Amino acid sequence: MKKALEILKQNNLLKIINDELDIYLEIPHIAYIETKKEDSKALLFTNVVDKKNNKKFDEPVLMNVFCNAKAVELFIGNGDEIGAKIQSLLKMKPPKGLSGKLSTFGKLFSLKNVFPKRLNKKGACQEIIKLGTNAKLSDLPILTTWEEDAGPFITMGQVYTHSLDGTMNNLGMYRLQMYNDYTLGMHWQIHKDSNHFFHEYKKAAKKMPVSIGIGGDPMYIWCGQAPLPIGVFELMLYGFVKNKNAKLVKSITNDIYVPQDNDYIIEGFVDPSKLKIEGPFGDHTGYYTLEEEYPFMEITAITQKKEPVFLATVVGKPPLEDKYMGHATERIFLPLLQTTCPDLLDYYMPENGVFHNLIIAKIKTLYPGHAQQMMHAFWGVGQMSFVKHAIFVNQDAPNLTDHKNLTKYILNRINTKDLFISKGVVDALDHSSPKFAVGGKLGIDCTGEEIKESNKILLSDKKLLKKMQEISSEIHNLKTYFSDTKNPLCIISVKKTRKQKDLFKDLKDMYKYISILIIVDASHQNDLENTYMLIWRVVNNIDSNRDIYLKDNTLCVDATNKNKYDDFKRTWPNDVNCTKSVLRSLEKRDIINISKEFKRKFHLY
Repeated sequence: MKKALEILKQNNLLKIINDELDIYLEIPHIAYIETKKEDSKALLFTNVVDKKNNKKFDEPVLMNVFCNAKAVELFIGNGDEIGAKIQSLLKMKPPKGLSGKLSTFGKLFSLKNVFPKRLNKKGACQEIIKLGTNAKLSDLPILTTWEEDAGPFITMGQVYTHSLDGTMNNLGMYRLQMYNDYTLGMHWQIHKDSNHFFHEYKKAAKKMPVSIGIGGDPMYIWCGQAPLPIGVFELMLYGFVKNKNAKLVKSITNDIYVPQDNDYIIEGFVDPSKLKIEGPFGDHTGYYTLEEEYPFMEITAITQKKEPVFLATVVGKPPLEDKYMGHATERIFLPLLQTTCPDLLDYYMPENGVFHNLIIAKIKTLYPGHAQQMMHAFWGVGQMSFVKHAIFVNQDAPNLTDHKNLTKYILNRINTKDLFISKGVVDALDHSSPKFAVGGKLGIDCTGEEIKESNKILLSDKKLLKKMQEISSEIHNLKTYFSDTKNPLCIISVKKTRKQKDLFKDLKDMYKYISILIIVDASHQNDLENTYMLIWRVVNNIDSNRDIYLKDNTLCVDATNKNKYDDFKRTWPNDVNCTKSVLRSLEKRDIINISKEFKRKFHLY
């Protein structure tokens, strides 16, 4: 962390805040705002307090360490170059001639640093050792981010586990709820390696050792969220990218090996026979994830450096720090994805689609049904299987990050006959599916030729809104986008009083004017002028098996919050929102200074 801070300083990417600030809401709210700025920087809070318990912390808190693309490159490297290195290894062939053999030997020799190295001594992370009742979580500046959170959560904990027989190791990134001084919740989602290990220990009726690292090389954080195959230890990726072994030491009270340079290590055991209610927690989807039973860890030791830095992140509505981490992951793992999908040219996961809710892929289309074949492939590959909505474009499409021109390209090619609606696994954090972790999948094939003509009659927004309101008083407002394309987007806000499919049916006479109709709730946070957050809302809120209605070549999408009108049995969670009184206090103290437009765009008001 000290090296990381120096790197950030040298590149003018660090802002030091010396004001006294609380671990309850204040520090996370400041970081949340910073992540949304175009000139975002890492934040080092040096005067950290817990006002509720009248406590002051010696250690600083570092947030937003991956503050922009430059920071990611400084700590991880160039994603395209690393991806090319992976691709080179994947395409290695038996060498011919001396130069070929030397080149191959060089590549293979570099792999000697992939495997973590275990040290037979204590590490810097163990300069101070606290055992038993002296190992208190309240001694750490663990943050409470949102007022509806169930309590403080460790948000950048590196969770180290191994299989029952010790042959497989795992590093994962999970939120960790602090219940009390000696108990920490383990949010192990059902699809994660740690959860697989947990069931091995449960079957054997043995306690599961767990160690949690905080701080150290920021590269550990990125490795912990990398979508590697089951059984591949994430710290091998550290060695591959950095071309040096990760150096590990044994935990003090269990047999888990951890990086020797972590700032903190929290050690303990999970009893597989016991569960606790975990959450709610304002997560990276921008919604609170609901209360569920999860395992918990009973702490046996906390070790640390003499002068540690406490690393944390903030999650909520996009954009967030994970935007830059996720884009690096895209570049680096493209070659691995191409081994399963060889005609994949590129892919992009917009951050306002919170990654698993929307993916856009560019492919080399070779035959009819090729895009549909790729959809099946995507939904069967590792973490890509969680993606809810996939749009496929041909190789002649604009650059995938050229949002305006790419959108026009897509809208000029959407045909309701080329929609593929399926069902499968979805992220455990998904709230819109009727059933936990299982929901709708939507694939849109836009690889074909541009639609020759549209049979729709284009009306002004004013005229169209008037006609719609004559049919239903539920309709509050209307906005049309991309009228110059073959499939303009018509978005309406409604004051919902019934199932929206009934409204779709009532509007049948309007479909001669509309190609794509999207409904959202009438709310100050569903500003029809704010396309960035509208995309976030729509892809979060729909389940394609329930919320898509096709009529007269019109695609209708119900992106409202689901409730009793929709026969929705699960609890629909609240949006994650900043506490207004905290923002006002920070503004009054001149710690933050943000415009009304900034607040409106990112739902901060």
